[in-house]
Amino acid sequence: MDKKRGSFSGKMGFVLAAAGSAVGLGNLWRFPYLAAKYGGGIFLLVYLILAVTFGFTLMITEIAIGRKTGVSAIGAFQKLDKRFGFVGVLACIVPFIITPYYCVIGGWVIKYLFTFLTGKVSAAAGDEFFTGFISESVSPVVWFAIFILLTSAIVIFGVEKGVEKASRFMMPLLIVLIVGVCIFCITRPGAAEGVKYYLLPDFSKFSATTVLAAMGQLFYSMSLAMGIMITYGSYMKKDSHLEASVRQIELFDTAIAFLAGLLIVPSVFVFSGGDEAALGKGPSLMFITLPKVFNDMTLGGVIGAVFFLLVLFAALTSSISLMETNVSILRDKFGWSRKKSTLIITVYVLILGSIVSLGFGPLSFIKILGLGLLDFFDFISNSVLMPIVAILTCICVGHFVGAKVISDEVELNAPFKMKKFYTIMLKWIAPVFLVLVLAFAVSEAMGWIRV
Repeated sequence: MDKKRGSFSGKMGFVLAAAGSAVGLGNLWRFPYLAAKYGGGIFLLVYLILAVTFGFTLMITEIAIGRKTGVSAIGAFQKLDKRFGFVGVLACIVPFIITPYYCVIGGWVIKYLFTFLTGKVSAAAGDEFFTGFISESVSPVVWFAIFILLTSAIVIFGVEKGVEKASRFMMPLLIVLIVGVCIFCITRPGAAEGVKYYLLPDFSKFSATTVLAAMGQLFYSMSLAMGIMITYGSYMKKDSHLEASVRQIELFDTAIAFLAGLLIVPSVFVFSGGDEAALGKGPSLMFITLPKVFNDMTLGGVIGAVFFLLVLFAALTSSISLMETNVSILRDKFGWSRKKSTLIITVYVLILGSIVSLGFGPLSFIKILGLGLLDFFDFISNSVLMPIVAILTCICVGHFVGAKVISDEVELNAPFKMKKFYTIMLKWIAPVFLVLVLAFAVSEAMGWIRV
């Protein structure tokens, strides 16, 4: 039995791994869509303010809980306060739900990367290419299996040799690629109008829904309320500066989201002639609109291939964190070795992920609450469980355990500069807004409100 708990080699290893977790598909297809929908610059401003307040509060809480307890979420809340042990269980359910369908989408990314690398750009830009591909019985499952096996191969090597080493390689390369593609796209003829729309605030579009949408994006974008940051915190060494590390993770994450918008919004604007509706949400943006944009662009085949390579890196760094969290949960709960835990999680993800993948083809008749399998799992995890876990975390730490527990952990090796602000935010402001986010997310997903 392998009882030794791994750890990151140091602060930079932790920051790159945690930032890699935060930088995922949510940055690349959801952030640009929301930024365009809510007035470009005004959404960016609101998101930035929320990232350094709410995002900071939730992230530093989770990482401090992990480092203090030294275990994953399932045991961390039990150690803090036995009355809140159930919060750890809820938090652990989230990555178990997300991992299978996230890896299905990762398989789609590999398929598109392969298509662009083999020069079939015009085929990928076809109106029926995406829907035809995902409705097949075999091909999407095969690409999904390749993606999950890549993820498992990295996780099985452990925290330092697997998770950290992969992040140290992929994160810098991802940044170089996205900056390079960004520069190319914003210098295309006609892109200036798209850049202007994306960066200049339109205050007429500011509303309560702008704030709530930006708050909801924080969960997608920063890997919050799903046990990941608690798990990564449990691997963090005590001599690492916790507050500074969280700031650096936020900087990485927000910069990638910003650059993704700067890459995608102007490009789609040039292609669509300034039509906001062309910036569809989710898969339609990534797998239908953008291939058309690349097909219409000079050197589009090369740019498209580079783009899907950076998307693959983003998807992998996040899927690694999801699987690592699942593996850590099994190891903490049952005392299993890393190899055994990783193999069990891999088999579980292969089975459930295959079912989700077939939900667009042979199993498309299955609907839950009127939603297909992938949309249903996304709704339950992101719109319901994650806000609930975040609310309960604020209540547990802010009103029962005490914010001082977190502050003391942060101050092990440096002063906690924002301690007073953090305490007020954790106890009073964050819970109220999180309840509103939960109500908003559920209402939007169920079609009760139109925004």
